[in-house]
Parts: sequence; structure tokens; C-alpha cells
Amino acid sequence: RAEGDDLLGDAYEYLMRHFATESGKSKGQFYTPAEVSLVMAKVLGIRSAVTSASTTAYDPTCGSGSLLLKVAAEAGTKITLYGQEMDAATTSLARMNMILHDNAEAEIKQGNTLADPKFIEGGKLQTFHYVVANFPFSVKRWSHGFDPLHDIHERFAPFGIPPDKQGDYAFLLHIVRSMKATGKGVCILPHGVLFRGNAEAEIRKNLIRRGYIQAIIGLPANLFYGTGIPACILVLDKEHAASRQGIFMIDASKGFLKDGNKNRLREQDIHKIVDTYTRQSEIPRYSRFVPLDEISDPKNDYNLNLPRYIDTTEPEDIQDIDGHLRGGIPDRDIDALQDYWKIMPALRADLFQPLRAGYSTTGVSQSALKQTILGHPEFAAFQQTSTRLFDKWKATALPHLKGFSKDGHPKALIETIAEDLLASFHEAPLLDAYDVYQHLMDFWAATMQDDCYLISDDGWVAAPARLIEKDKKGREKDRGWTCDLVPKPLIVARYFAKEQAALDAKQAELEAASAAIAELEEEHGGEEGFLGSLDKIAKAEVNARLKEIKSDKDAKDEAAI
Repeated sequence: RAEGDDLLGDAYEYLMRHFATESGKSKGQFYTPAEVSLVMAKVLGIRSAVTSASTTAYDPTCGSGSLLLKVAAEAGTKITLYGQEMDAATTSLARMNMILHDNAEAEIKQGNTLADPKFIEGGKLQTFHYVVANFPFSVKRWSHGFDPLHDIHERFAPFGIPPDKQGDYAFLLHIVRSMKATGKGVCILPHGVLFRGNAEAEIRKNLIRRGYIQAIIGLPANLFYGTGIPACILVLDKEHAASRQGIFMIDASKGFLKDGNKNRLREQDIHKIVDTYTRQSEIPRYSRFVPLDEISDPKNDYNLNLPRYIDTTEPEDIQDIDGHLRGGIPDRDIDALQDYWKIMPALRADLFQPLRAGYSTTGVSQSALKQTILGHPEFAAFQQTSTRLFDKWKATALPHLKGFSKDGHPKALIETIAEDLLASFHEAPLLDAYDVYQHLMDFWAATMQDDCYLISDDGWVAAPARLIEKDKKGREKDRGWTCDLVPKPLIVARYFAKEQAALDAKQAELEAASAAIAELEEEHGGEEGFLGSLDKIAKAEVNARLKEIKSDKDAKDEAAI
């Protein structure tokens, strides 16, 4: 259920992911995190292209093949897959992965891609429509087995020879050479390739001048299993290289969720990256289109380090000495909340009053501040606007939810209603539509998808099962019923609210009586205490009364069940 409705293939993918997680650096290198693979497949642009069986996709360091499969899934139609992997065991993993994901015809070959590329056509490197890769970072012996200066495949001569102990550009140039004249490519690189000097600086300059680099997407640190360093996605495009006027850059390094000892991209992070890239949207502190003139300027000298072009540093929290000594809130701090005052201009006047030049004070007490905001007419209007947007989306989503039935596709359902939710809140004031989208996706992952898979398998059938427990002596006791599709608390809250309230009252009465007895026993117990002088008959009467109260409660419990 991780990435689609192909349960057998996804189960295999699940096992590989957890194997990578548990094995750490030694074995994690063969698996690209599913979230990163999804971003790469989407920015490749294959979904919007016309594809067929003759469309080719190639991964020169395919590992377990997960990245190739994401590209195939994104295409929407059957395409032809090619991959090469150096490790024999991992090559077998990739072939099995292809079979389980209905791509048995994919060609996966074993061998060193740089020294012995297996896909040759007419004595030259075979070229492909789409090339994707997550190759090992900074391989030190990348030239082992062949002579880069006399490379028969002509991968390095037009651009330059990568340094002996840094193989990143060797793989990148192999990708460039493997792309058709109209081909597109996406690969993962360490950030060092964006700014390192000497031989790599010359290669980078030649790639930029030829217009092959279309976009750079900076990712959070600690995403990958083989390394904790931050990486980036490099988007390559030969088709429009001649007319390219700049490079689109995205710094998505701060959008992630801490998950155990690794970080991972959330659904909202993936969606924001893809939307921003697809629309080429310029967002302050997140993305911008950088002209080639700026990149080639002597002060930058073809350095592509993202912080040079996108400032993501947090604004400094300025300490106002005058405010600390004489009191008051600096007006500049209040002005910094201008986005809120645009929507609620009168609220500012109600909350703050001038104190002296450049400083204000609150017009309400601290204890009444929250209530003043929540009760303000402008805040109420803001809430009503948000509620209307939600109600509009709900009216659209309900037919999809109620119409979902046996043999339905859960992933198609959540994609439809989630995209509608995102579109509905894009124009909402003060709210981040991607945050709203994430709330739905979290609920889907935690609860909703299980219900949808149950409905998809069995239809709208809520078949309760009895909970029978056995004690140590083997005696059976009926603990009531349970149901996967309709939880018991939901039924009780909907249809037996009064009975549940009565049971809760009886439970409270029992606990109060037990507490009172315990208190009396503590105070008057012992041989010389009042209770100590009671005869056995009196004690038996007390115990009988307690049993009577408990029996009464149990009877009502059973009646409600």
C-alpha cells in the first residue's frame, strides 16, 4: 500500500526499503528512497509527454530498480526500461523487482557502467529518451578498468576529465552522453559538484554554456541510506538547450519530517517541489529563475551553489534595548505581521495602542488577548471564509467517498479528493494549502486507507466478530464484539450515547464507593479500630452490597452490547 495498488510488488519494495534502513551504509546504497524517486520521476516530465512501448528509460546505476519503476509508473503507458548495476546480488534484486511490478521485459545487465557499459548500439553508446540515476557519491576509483583520456565512448573529451578521486562528474557525463538529442535526464548529486573548483569547475562551465542544465533542486540532509550529507537533484534537458537563458533553482532543504534516524520528504514537500518546478514559480526564500548572465558574472564564475542565489537564512531576532529598558513593543515587530493585518486591519487597532514614537503597547490584558482575537468580527469572518472553502470541497468529495465500492482503487480515490482539497485552499488567506493537504494525507495514512482497502476487498460489509478469551484454566469468556470497518466506539457514540452515560455514572459510583471503603478501612482498621470489632456477618453484608453494585453495572454493560 506504500505507492500503489500493486500489493505484491509493493510488498517487495517494502522489504527492500526496510532492509536498506536496517543495513545502513553497507547495503543502503542500492535503494533510492521512494519519496525522492517520486520527485525525480515527476520533474522528468514524462507524464505530459506522448509515450509508447518505443519510449526508452535508462538507469546506468539502477540498484534495485526502484527509480526506473517510478519513471515507468509516471509514464502512464508501457515504456521500455534499461538498467545496469555493478553488484551481482543487487542486479538479481532489480530483475525480481521488475517482474513483480509487471515489467518482466525490462533489460537489466550487470557490469561497471563507466569501464564496461553494456548498452551499445552500432559500436557507440546507446542513447535513450529519458535517463535517471542515483549513483554512488564521490567514487574514488571511478577510472579503474579504462583510460578516460582515450575513452572510446567519447564521454569526457568535449567537457573535461573529472579528477582522479571524485567520480561524480564521470557518471554525470555518462548520463549526458546517453541522452538522445531531445532527451531528458534527472540524477542525484552531492552539493559539492555545484561549487568545487579546478577540473570540476571547467566541466561545470562547459555544461552550463551548452545549456544542458535546466534546473537544480536542493534536498534536505540525511535522506539517503548510504550517506547523511545533503544532496541535490540535477535536471538535464538537451531538447531546449540552445535557447536556454538560465537555470531554475529550488532550495527545498528545510521541508522534511524527522523519521527515526533518517529524514524523509512528506507528501506536502513532494507536492510543493513538483508544483514549483512545473509552474516555474518564483517563491521568496524557496525558488527563483537565475539568468545565465548572473551565473557567468565574474563574482559567481559559474558557481551553482544554491545559497549564492536563494537566501534561506532566518531573519535575525533583533533585541531592542530601548524596549527592554523603557517598555513597549517596537512597531517594526508589529509591522512584520503585515500579512495578518491585511486580512484583519481593525484587529491591529484593537490590540495595540501608541506608547511613544516607534513603540506601542497592548490595549488588552494578556489574559484577555486570546479571547479578544477569537471573538473579533474580522477573525470570525476569516474563519467563515475558511469554513466555506472546506464545505465547498466537502460537497465535491462526498460523492467520491460514498460512491467508492468493491474493486475500487484507493490510490485513485485519495489522489482525486486530495488534489481537489489542495486546489480549494490555494487562495485561502493566511493558510498554507500544502499544510491543509498534509492533514488529509496524514489521516489517510493513519486510518482512512485501511478502511478503503477493506471496502475495496469486501464492499460495504461490516461483519462483526466475537472476542472470545480463555483464562488460565481454559474457560472461555465472551468479551463482546469487534469490527475492522466500523469500530465499537463509533457505534456506541452514535446509537448508545445515553446508555454509555448511564454506565459511566455507575462506574463513577462504584469507584466512589470503593474509595470511601478504602478510606474507612485505613482510618478504622486494625484490631482496635471500629471495623475490627465488626463481626463476620456485617462484613459479609458490605461485600454483598459491593457485589450487587458491580453486578448491576455488568448487566447494563451486557444489555448495551
